Amino acid sequence: MSLSEYVDTLNLLGDESRLRLCALLRDRELCVTDLVRVTGIAQSRVSTHLGRLREAGFVRDRRQGAQSFYALAESALPPAAHAVLDGAARSADATLAGDQRRLAELEAERREGLPDFAPDDLERFYSPGRTWQSLAAGIAGLLDLGDVLDVGAGDGAAAAVLAPYCRSLTCLDVNARLVEVATQRLAKFSHVRALTADVHALPFDADTFDSVLLFHTLTYAADPPAALRQCARVLRPGGRLVVLCLDRHEQQEITARYGELHPGFTPDALRTLLLASGLDVRTAHVASRELKKPHLQVVLAVANKPAVRSS
Repeated sequence: MSLSEYVDTLNLLGDESRLRLCALLRDRELCVTDLVRVTGIAQSRVSTHLGRLREAGFVRDRRQGAQSFYALAESALPPAAHAVLDGAARSADATLAGDQRRLAELEAERREGLPDFAPDDLERFYSPGRTWQSLAAGIAGLLDLGDVLDVGAGDGAAAAVLAPYCRSLTCLDVNARLVEVATQRLAKFSHVRALTADVHALPFDADTFDSVLLFHTLTYAADPPAALRQCARVLRPGGRLVVLCLDRHEQQEITARYGELHPGFTPDALRTLLLASGLDVRTAHVASRELKKPHLQVVLAVANKPAVRSS
């Protein structure tokens, strides 16, 4: 190799994102969606980096339907590229190790038939109109939610989607300004109301609601166990509580800026809190993972209030 070829190779692999992509493509074919999920790099940047690597002859692509799969062009790589990639593979770098761990999780999910939560996966095999938004609209048509309490409803954006499928919908938030916004947004629904109230002292009798929603509210509550006890109290026997909250994390410097008081709850911790509230837990698991750093995860928990047993 000439000196200029060495310089070109080092410039190409001198970018962290391109080096990560090459490391992942050494032993397998992956599509853009896979690479986005594993690395957390934006799809547009992944595509741009792959384009540069392909132009340089470092990766090859194979078309399958509407999808392109990429792999490292091992035989065409210059010796300098092999040396860099071999050195990276032997290193103890936390970023590269994290990529390999997430790749192993992705491959394990596919072997076991578990769902893939990458948000653009539905479009992997595109057909007109086939989107997550249309899928959510179709699923919503199956709902018959009865009397619903949305705790921490904010500006009512989520409530507006659910409102057509509720017999009644009560939206609560501690922020009076957001309640005003929600009231205006939901004014077209005669069976919906928005109130200012605190989850720690819900202004309702026991056994009032068929369903209680606690979407991204628990980490803002000063006393999460008390908040869950209140939610359980206002549920009717056989009623359902649905919780979405951040998984336990070490990124308080990010979430504290939004007013969060707690660094998330693991599925096991949330399950324990729900059981202590007298509810039967149906599921508590990580439901999604953000693609952007720091890759915060969201836990979904569903619990039921025990039905009254006849004597």
